[in-house]
Amino acid sequence: MKERLYARKVLSLDCIERNAAGIDVGSTEVYVAVPADRDPQPVRCFATFTADLRAMVAWLVHCGITTVAMESTGVYWVGPYELLEEAGIRVCLVNSRHVKHVPGRKSDVQDCQWLQYLHSVGLLNASFRPKSEICALRALSRHRSGLIESAAVHVQHMHKALTQMNLQIHHVLSDITGQSGMAIMEAIVSGQRSAVQLAALCHQRVRSAPETIIQSLVGNYRSEHLFTLKQSLTVYKQYQQLMTECDLEIKRMTELLNGKIDPPPQTLLPPPGSSKAKRSKAKRSKNQFHFNMESELNRIFGVDLTAIPGISTLTAHTLLAEIGPDLSRFPNVGAFASWLALCPANNKSGGKVLSSKTRQTNSRASTALRIAAQTLARSKSHLGNYYRRMRARLGGPQAVTAAAHKLARIIYHLLTTGQAYDETVFLKEDKKQAQRHEKRLRKQANALGFQLVPVAA
Repeated sequence: MKERLYARKVLSLDCIERNAAGIDVGSTEVYVAVPADRDPQPVRCFATFTADLRAMVAWLVHCGITTVAMESTGVYWVGPYELLEEAGIRVCLVNSRHVKHVPGRKSDVQDCQWLQYLHSVGLLNASFRPKSEICALRALSRHRSGLIESAAVHVQHMHKALTQMNLQIHHVLSDITGQSGMAIMEAIVSGQRSAVQLAALCHQRVRSAPETIIQSLVGNYRSEHLFTLKQSLTVYKQYQQLMTECDLEIKRMTELLNGKIDPPPQTLLPPPGSSKAKRSKAKRSKNQFHFNMESELNRIFGVDLTAIPGISTLTAHTLLAEIGPDLSRFPNVGAFASWLALCPANNKSGGKVLSSKTRQTNSRASTALRIAAQTLARSKSHLGNYYRRMRARLGGPQAVTAAAHKLARIIYHLLTTGQAYDETVFLKEDKKQAQRHEKRLRKQANALGFQLVPVAA
């Protein structure tokens, strides 16, 4: 066991959390500081091996520590966090930006003491971390996103190989990884070279003319490009298989989560070959789940979030995996929007607002809401009208932020109250907007010497 002892600088200020400790986390070692009266050597260094971390936890318990503050440094904090949580010690995971030390006085020893001091006087706010079962689902969800990104790389490799062989089928078909494209590429790597026979593999719903498809399949089949196409196709299919297995594991974990409403009678997809299965298959878009995720989401959330314009099943699942169904950790909707970095971060000095830009964030939930907001551009709903109005007034990026903020407020209201989404609630607001628009038009007409006359419907 690697352990080093350090001298501790005693602080004489009054403390709020008298049983608080501070941990500076690293990849190979962690520095721990406890109150000066708990141990002759209140600052120690432990290696990051599991045995050393367990010794660190035992030492903290021996010192009577009930709460610990640590920075969220990469993924190095996960191991100590879980062991401390198992021991019943409350962990305050803080943002690194909030605990910066005085410039020129930074070291691992001083950092852990600084964390312990700030936590003891109550100056640190814990970051949001959902329950363990939601964290497990989040890990699988992020792994699934990684599989999708890796599979997309090999789709690009297939496009490149086809282009180098001057096969323009990926310009004729809308999706090279669809049923027709996969059948054609599998036939090519199997040795088929006849453009007519390859074109016959296209599905009847392909809109391109048969003559155009045949012309696009006449190319220069060089061995090196065929080898690249074969390997990329094999790896892509392997990733699809891994995604299917990941979906089964996600399904198992979602079924273990407690629901706010009774579970549906059937959560699996209908049997293959049935008319209902054909309709479900036709509606399933790329990268959707291989089981009925929508019914599981309704059971867990207690409301149908997909009824909100712009919120898809994938978006709702991202919110479940990143936040969970319980938003009680956020005291109000403003705190929820602030955590998502969807509200202005005012920087004011001397009575002057220096900046009001939103904070930079890597939150996947915030990204999902921003993507959902972009899909409102052509929506005929109230939210679609709101997005287009903000885009005309503020521009595209600010309109996305404003619409995502509105979506976050709606989601918070639905999850905290259990009410279903009702579009008619916004009719009053739409009526007010129409009246403001009419008033503006009348004012413009009067300024130009005209008068608006209503037309009978």
